[in-house]
Amino acid sequence: MAANRKFLVSAMVCATAIAGLAGCSKDTKAKGDSEEKAKEPAAATTSKAPVDPFAGLTADQIGDKALTATKAAQSIRMAGRIKSDGEQLTVDFAVDTKGACTGKMGVKAGKAELLQANKVMYMKGDEKFWRASMSEDGSSGKETDSVVELMKGRWMKMPAGSSGDMDGVCDLKAMIADMDKDKSERKGMTKGPDAEVDGQATATVVKKAANGETTTMYVAKEGEPYLLKVVKVGGDEPGTMVFSDYNKPVNAVAPPADQVVDLEKLGAGSGNGA
Repeated sequence: MAANRKFLVSAMVCATAIAGLAGCSKDTKAKGDSEEKAKEPAAATTSKAPVDPFAGLTADQIGDKALTATKAAQSIRMAGRIKSDGEQLTVDFAVDTKGACTGKMGVKAGKAELLQANKVMYMKGDEKFWRASMSEDGSSGKETDSVVELMKGRWMKMPAGSSGDMDGVCDLKAMIADMDKDKSERKGMTKGPDAEVDGQATATVVKKAANGETTTMYVAKEGEPYLLKVVKVGGDEPGTMVFSDYNKPVNAVAPPADQVVDLEKLGAGSGNGA
């Protein structure tokens, strides 16, 4: 099979930008808390102001707390719109520390599902997705038609070790470890205005790069200081990623055998590999 793994990987690897510090994101402004506050009833005069868990902390220290909390998570869902290598992508993945993951992505008007169960990765794309993939690979129209027909309604089983990048897409531990590779990314940040993400109060910390790129991180002010959102403006990879469902089970079940195309066996049979 001639499907271009590089094209598929480029879409999925963007979903691993857990902290938004390693790349991938689109400019979507967070809903400010001023609008929400206008809808809320006036607080009773005897109510005490909520305690700010980040009072007295610098922006860098808030970023450190967010990293520590997020690194301890057993599972995370990440969703958003991102741009990588000039392609606009949408992703929505849930992944845990045991290697289970499920999700969807959209690229070039096509859509695909991804799941990993028992350390085996599967992918199912629609016709537009496979045609875009084959086009990227330079495949002929005949080859493309054959692949589209073969994969219609089926999952593609990916060979173990077929791509180092793809093998890490469902590895939450590795993704979180990547967050802390370049500690300079979390230095020199400034505090932004408080905001809300899906109704949760957040503090914001902002990192401005020399190339004009600005990254804003939204950190939960209630409960664990999890990272809830990252917005990147400017630069080559603008976008937005939202993080939720911390520590919720990821139910990844392998598809039925009669709905699976084994890429490894297919490549061996074709004589030209995948």
